[in-house]
Amino acid sequence: MTMRLCALTAFVASMMTAQAQNLQKGDYGYLYCHMSDRGQWTAYAISRDGYNYEDVMGGRPIMDPKEHARIEGGQRDAYICRAADGKGYLMVTTDMNNAMTKALGKQNDWDNYGIDLLRSDDLINWTSVSFDYRKGTSIFCDPDAKSVYQNWATINRVWAPQIFWDPYYEWADGSKGGYMIYYSMWNREEEKYDRMYYSYADRSFTRLTQPRLLFDWGYATIDADINYLPSDGLYHMLIKKEGGKPGIYTATSKHLTSGWGEPVEDDYVSFEGKKKCEGSSAFQLIGDKTWRVAYIQYSDRPKHYRICEADEHLRNFSNPVDIKGVNGPQHGSFMRLTKKEYKRLKKLVE
Repeated sequence: MTMRLCALTAFVASMMTAQAQNLQKGDYGYLYCHMSDRGQWTAYAISRDGYNYEDVMGGRPIMDPKEHARIEGGQRDAYICRAADGKGYLMVTTDMNNAMTKALGKQNDWDNYGIDLLRSDDLINWTSVSFDYRKGTSIFCDPDAKSVYQNWATINRVWAPQIFWDPYYEWADGSKGGYMIYYSMWNREEEKYDRMYYSYADRSFTRLTQPRLLFDWGYATIDADINYLPSDGLYHMLIKKEGGKPGIYTATSKHLTSGWGEPVEDDYVSFEGKKKCEGSSAFQLIGDKTWRVAYIQYSDRPKHYRICEADEHLRNFSNPVDIKGVNGPQHGSFMRLTKKEYKRLKKLVE
């Protein structure tokens, strides 16, 4: 009886943990939502098989970046997912325009100061809020919480945010459920390199908590992509490791916001050799337990946006191929589509 009770408890616990993941829905096609390599905007492409795509609106902006990126007027690194209740869609972007460095008075082409949170009911029309981190703790919904920086005005990077639904996050009023927004930050005056941080956004996707450090491995890390894997009951993170031996690596944890161990050094996206890669995004093909990992190989000219295979444990990377049919693919994300959603976007294909 005790053994049965333990087994039941373990099963229930595993089921509860599995709920900490973005809602997966759709068995008809795929949306590739990405920063365009042709400019500072977010573009769409759709596919039936996950490899061969058609540009929506010819790869032009799906929305006006100047309307939604209120800090610099440029959107980069788009990440899209479904709202946790299945009603609508969420997106986060890096608010950055590295083509306007001089006009914006920035010290460096790759400096930026905040992120944009967006929400839509139809994938086409979006509302948004922008968070300029230079303004300090007043922009957050918990301004009196302990701050990770002494001077927010000197922040110089807030990069590549992504979303992970966490039904167990508890707010100050006792309500549960929040969107973990994780991203890299760098404040030159107070830290030596880019580190991974996280905040929580509420269900309205308009309020954000102060950042907390996710981990620090002693060198710069950017472009994290987290998924929960039922195959081993662990959270898996793909990440660009810029210290030690650079490349796209994986790390795991039993917990979403803590316990991230050192990256696996002998199983990583190694087949690009010394070519530089970043912006990884893992997704599963419909009806397939294995994974696909997409990333930008940016050191060649022209650049290559690649999709490789991985097993059901997000290991043993193999068979990289270029994405097909996309004009200007860059750092982005993938979401499965229903037939209705696919047909809606298909009408906008030129």
